[in-house]
Amino acid sequence: MSIKSHLAAFVLRHTRKKAFQSAEGLHAWIEKSRKTQDHRPPVKAAETLDITQRQVEGDVVYEARPKGKDASRRILYLHGGAYCFELTSFHWKLIAELATRLGAHVTVPVYPLAPEHDFHEIYAMTTAVYREVMGEGVKVAIAGDSAGGNMALVLTMMAAENGWPIADRLALISPGLDMTLANPETLNVARIDPWLGVPGGTEAVRIYAAGIDYADWRISPLYGDLSILPPTLLFSGTRDMLYPDSVVFTEKANEAGADVRLVVGKGMFHVWPLIDMPEARVARTQMVEFLSA
Repeated sequence: MSIKSHLAAFVLRHTRKKAFQSAEGLHAWIEKSRKTQDHRPPVKAAETLDITQRQVEGDVVYEARPKGKDASRRILYLHGGAYCFELTSFHWKLIAELATRLGAHVTVPVYPLAPEHDFHEIYAMTTAVYREVMGEGVKVAIAGDSAGGNMALVLTMMAAENGWPIADRLALISPGLDMTLANPETLNVARIDPWLGVPGGTEAVRIYAAGIDYADWRISPLYGDLSILPPTLLFSGTRDMLYPDSVVFTEKANEAGADVRLVVGKGMFHVWPLIDMPEARVARTQMVEFLSA
């Protein structure tokens, strides 16, 4: 592990971890974040991208293309944040890198957040965006981190169930896969996770799920039809409490006939490919190579 990764874990444990140590901590962090978070692209992203915005279902959707290049590929990016937190500069940095290195047009929905909104409103917006992008008649890859990785899978399963086009590839960073916490290893890894925690994570799901059973594939895609998945690259770190489910998901998906590859970040924490450190640069290159195939 690099010095930067140790430093990032230290900072997370003494800052963001507070949001996931209790339900009260999560709500306090949500209240605080609403006053400061801004989904608009930072200056550095705007320097390398041509970015326009529009609205779908009353919410913002960004369209990002590399400046001075033809956008020959198509990506739908779904950001993470426990369904409760906004698109950040870390997401924008990855979006910019994917757009420039792949020559890709990236669609970025700024979907409504819990607790002000729930599953039904979130998917009313994201399914509308999904169907628009998929209706363009080109190959589309979906990338997403954390809650966004969960949504990428759920949208793919919804598409299969409804007979809509399915993405050509999925690239998932630390996705939420099983909200039932049925895997006992989840609790063991949670003890060493510098970011996530069971109490706050469970509360995030509760305020998002709109009363849907956590074992329903719309909340926990581990329990969906994994045979319908396109080629999928999944990143998970061994100090991420979601890691044990990533192992189970990969095994179950491949047994069902899907092509899912798990990239394990030894000693890495939740969504580490988003952080500026050597391990993340390796992971992002792996993602670019996978999406360029």
